[in-house]
Amino acid sequence: MQSEAARGEVESYRLTEQVGFVMRVAGQRHTAIFAARMIEGLTPPQFAALAKLREMGPCSQNRLGRLIHLDAATIKGVVDRLSARGFVLAADDPLDRRRRAVGLTERGQAVAEAAIVVAREIAEATLEPLAATERQQLLGLLRKIA
Repeated sequence: MQSEAARGEVESYRLTEQVGFVMRVAGQRHTAIFAARMIEGLTPPQFAALAKLREMGPCSQNRLGRLIHLDAATIKGVVDRLSARGFVLAADDPLDRRRRAVGLTERGQAVAEAAIVVAREIAEATLEPLAATERQQLLGLLRKIA
């Protein structure tokens, strides 16, 4: 049997006021903009991998996954798909055979650079309803809970 307080909480619950719901809807909006505008059919994880490799240079597949917050199985699939498209080279790490080293190809470098330009446009479109100060506040708050 529910207490009076619990019943009151249930009665006053509004899905559209819940953080998880609002974040999911905002994420869906951003994902739709990303899918419509991103070049080369890149997915968000594929773009993240290319952008991070461009920023950091070659690294182990495992480290790349950690840097872009993907688990080992997911980063392997991302790297395999990017490799099949000629965007990255993945090979056994000469210093440690248990690791795979990943780096951008020339084509991957060019695609990463072009995709970064588009990613800035995607971010602008996603944040378009917000004033400049609101954009900074939102990003700062999201970083606090990420």
